Amino acid sequence: MKPITSVLRASRSSRNSAIVSSSIRQRQFSSTRERKANNRIYTPVRRPDDFSSYLLLSTSSRAPLLTLWTASYCRTCKQVSPLVHELISQGVGEEEGGVSFCEVEFDAPDIMGSGLAMTYLITSMPTLLSFDRGEAQLQTKVTDPRKMADREWLREWIRTEARRQGGGGGGGDSGLFGGLFGKTR
Repeated sequence: MKPITSVLRASRSSRNSAIVSSSIRQRQFSSTRERKANNRIYTPVRRPDDFSSYLLLSTSSRAPLLTLWTASYCRTCKQVSPLVHELISQGVGEEEGGVSFCEVEFDAPDIMGSGLAMTYLITSMPTLLSFDRGEAQLQTKVTDPRKMADREWLREWIRTEARRQGGGGGGGDSGLFGGLFGKTR
């Protein structure tokens, strides 16, 4: 009887040591899991509060917020919007760190009444404007509909904006009113 008991004990101990050694081999040194960046597409903005929420969410996740300013009367907007949605939902920009995206409906009553478009110097429809760290990137603002209709150009613009990842830049001159009135020095 002693030999059977010792064999059982030996098999248990070897099994336990195998479990322990396999768990040690699989242990990673980092305390957090590495996450793959994902693009986020938010619902269209019809109120300034929604825009502020999306801006805060993108700032806290260090992902640039890409905005497409559209209007219901704009035919070009109806061509550009599906293209931008398609590229972002296909994952363009995820390798560079990911982006957030929302469409701002300029002619929604609450948006028009709030002066939100004037705050960011939106003067034509459609307009692509990126925000990084909560700041509008005015130097990379796009108002040319021919560029927005070019799939390859748009893909590269999204990738360029995705590379920012909280690094800023392109927000305009840091002078008086963000350089709105030219150099002040």
